[in-house]
Amino acid sequence: MTEHMGKVVCDITITVDGYAAGLDQSEERPFGDDGGDGSGAQLHAWMFDTPDENRTEIDQLAAPKAFIMGRNMFGPVRGAWDRQWNGWWGGNPPFHAPVFVLTHHTREPQPMDGGTTYHFVTDGIESALAQARAAAGDGEVLIHGGATTINQYLAAGLVDELRLHIVPFTLGAGTRVFEGVPPLRLEQVTSRSASLVTHLTYRVLP
Repeated sequence: MTEHMGKVVCDITITVDGYAAGLDQSEERPFGDDGGDGSGAQLHAWMFDTPDENRTEIDQLAAPKAFIMGRNMFGPVRGAWDRQWNGWWGGNPPFHAPVFVLTHHTREPQPMDGGTTYHFVTDGIESALAQARAAAGDGEVLIHGGATTINQYLAAGLVDELRLHIVPFTLGAGTRVFEGVPPLRLEQVTSRSASLVTHLTYRVLP
């Protein structure tokens, strides 16, 4: 990575046993069997129930100049785009920046209110990262999830920093961070405990 480029960061909330979502995800239950109603409310309670306590970490999520996500995080539509699904986040998504969605099916870019445009990338994770870096300039690129997408980038050695928000319960099954990822060398940068979460930041060493 050249000097003028910003960091490539993964940021994800996981259970103590490493799961970012449960089994049996669906449109009605996007986080599957997540210990609640499938909305991810328990996983992400630290963001929505105690936002003041976690303002620094929430603000970090909004700071990147480009985002990457997998198609499963974008929505439940599988195969060819047979309906105009524009993500879980409504007409004005919280990203306010270009979002590069990994998919196997071509689709034209989708502008949204507030500065978000979804770009659909069909030629792999490295292409998505190159496009995100070009869009971000010297700003940060955030690989937003889900766990499967983050695992692909970690396995490919394309991540500079890993931010984990660990919540105090277990799921026992589901989609897990580090699944299929070779051993990593990590340097701890920060750690902070809050009432509903422990925030950990690691630098991924070459």
